[in-house]
Amino acid sequence: MRAYNFSAGPSMLFEDTLKETQDNMLSYKDSGLCVAEMSHRSKDYSEIHTEFITTLKELMKISDDYDVLLLQGGASQQFDAVPLNLIKKGKADYVITGHWSERAYSQALPHGDIAAVASSKQAVFTYIPELPASIFRDGTDYVHITTNNTIYGTKYTKLPDTKAPLVADMSSNILSEVIDVGKFGLIYAGAQKNIGPAGLTVVIIRKDLITKDLPNCPKMLNYYTQSSADSLFNTPPCLAVYMSMLNLRYLKKLGGISAIQKINEEKAGLLYDFIDNSAFYVNNVNKKDRSLMNIPFLSPNGDLDKKFIKEAEAQNLLTLAGHKTVGGMRASVYNAMPIEGVKKLIAFMKKFELENK
Repeated sequence: MRAYNFSAGPSMLFEDTLKETQDNMLSYKDSGLCVAEMSHRSKDYSEIHTEFITTLKELMKISDDYDVLLLQGGASQQFDAVPLNLIKKGKADYVITGHWSERAYSQALPHGDIAAVASSKQAVFTYIPELPASIFRDGTDYVHITTNNTIYGTKYTKLPDTKAPLVADMSSNILSEVIDVGKFGLIYAGAQKNIGPAGLTVVIIRKDLITKDLPNCPKMLNYYTQSSADSLFNTPPCLAVYMSMLNLRYLKKLGGISAIQKINEEKAGLLYDFIDNSAFYVNNVNKKDRSLMNIPFLSPNGDLDKKFIKEAEAQNLLTLAGHKTVGGMRASVYNAMPIEGVKKLIAFMKKFELENK
C-alpha cells in the first residue's frame, strides 16, 4: 500500500513516473542499461536531457531570452552561486520571509554590500511584508526573494516592483501555479518538491545576466561554464533528470501548470477550510499570504502534537511533523499529492479531534 507522504521534501512523485522508471530500471529502451548506468554523453541520455529542458520551457512558457541549467548542490549552493555570478556593481537587496531566505541572505553577506530591506521575522514569518518600490536601493545588481516559504507556510501573491533583476528561490512552489518567468532575472529551485527526485537543481537565467569572466567565482559555480557546456560540464544526476523529465511529461499530459494549479487550490482549500472551522486546530499565517504547498497547523498543546504525528503514521499519513524550529504539524501538498491523500488526512484530523477534546 502506498503511503501519503506529506514531507516538505523529498516529496511524493507521480505514480506514472515511478511505474515507468520501474519498467525501464534494468534496461532503458533497448540500451541494456539503467539510466543511472549510462554515459551522460550517450544518445539515449542526450534525448532525456533535451526533453526535460524542452518540456520545462513549454510548461513554464520560458522564452529564448533565458537559458535552463541542470545543476547539482540544491538551492543551498545557489545561495553562493547567485551573488558570485550576479554582483557586478557591488550590492544586492534581500527580503527575509523565512528560514531559507535568511540562509540565502547570510551566505550572500561575504560577497558584497548585502542589505535585508524587509523582514517578517518579528512576527515569526507569518506574513509577507509590503514591498513598495521605494524600499529597494538604487544601483543594486539584483533583488532576492523566496517565493514560497516551506517552514512557515507563506507565499508571495504579488511580486515586488524592482528596477534591478528579480531573483527567486522557487524551490517549493515551482510548477505548482502559473507564473510569468519574464518578470524574473533568475529563478532557481531544488527538484525534490515539485520537479522530481533530490539531486537535481534547476536554474532559469536570463541570458544577458550570464558573464564569462568572473575571477572570484569558482568554475563549477559559474553559470557561463554550465551554459556553454549545455549543463554537461560534469556528470549530471542522470537518473534524477530522467525521473524529473517523466514528471514533466505527466504534468503536460494532465493539462499543464494551469491544470495542476486548480487541483492544488482545491487541495489547499479543503485543508484550510477544515482548519479554519475547527476549534481544535490553528493555522497562524495571514490568510492572504497562505501557501498552496505547505500548510502548518497546531493542536492545543505539544503533547497532542506528538500524539497526532504518531497516530497519523499508523494510518500511512507520513512526515507530518513541523520543522524543528516551529514544532506542530505541517502538511506539504505538492503536485504529486493526490486529493485523496488530503481527504484522508482531514478524516483523520476529525477523528483525532473528537477523541482528544
